[in-house]
Amino acid sequence: MPAARFLSPAAQARCLPFAAFMALLALRGWLPEGPDFDTRWIYALSVLVVGAMLFSYRREYGELARQTLPAGREWLESIGAGILVFLLWIHLDAPILQLTEPTATFLPIARDGTLIWPLVVLRWIGAALIVPVMEELFWRSFLMRWIEQPQFERVDPQRVGVKAIVLSTFVFTLAHTLWLAAVIAGLAYAWLYRRSGKLWTAVIAHAVTNGLLGIWVVRTGQWQFW
Repeated sequence: MPAARFLSPAAQARCLPFAAFMALLALRGWLPEGPDFDTRWIYALSVLVVGAMLFSYRREYGELARQTLPAGREWLESIGAGILVFLLWIHLDAPILQLTEPTATFLPIARDGTLIWPLVVLRWIGAALIVPVMEELFWRSFLMRWIEQPQFERVDPQRVGVKAIVLSTFVFTLAHTLWLAAVIAGLAYAWLYRRSGKLWTAVIAHAVTNGLLGIWVVRTGQWQFW
């Protein structure tokens, strides 16, 4: 019996895009690079696939559709949190602060040393626009509230307890190589969601972090962060 049958439609809409993204990420790390096959373009495929899935499930994301966008103070908190997480992320990269080595690094550079701009743009779109929506729907909207109560749709994010925040952040951390940076990011995004009750605040902060990180990586050539 397919695993999806054990999930409610709301849970499927939050879990399946994330699962597809992680599967394609694993595929990109597993496949050998060859002269006739550039595995970097698998990321472009993941952007298209996950973007299409998010669009097809859009009616299941009631909290994004029904909620108003953040108010003035909430915008400032979201942007400020996103900038802070970005600044900490690029400095918390000592070997002791890394869980593992990246398995699917992304280096959008041609053999002559020039940037492959289509790859750069697709990578940035995925990181700054697709991933924040996909991950916040999974980590915070689904997992954090599901830990609080399996019927997660009924859970008011402003009433989520410490246990659910800590456990969901712990699992979030395992999906990233920089563990301390991931802990701070997970707690920051969870705090925004819980404080405001609006998932948009976490999505915006996550998008700011990833967007700034992408710009910084391209400008500095610190490709290990991508």
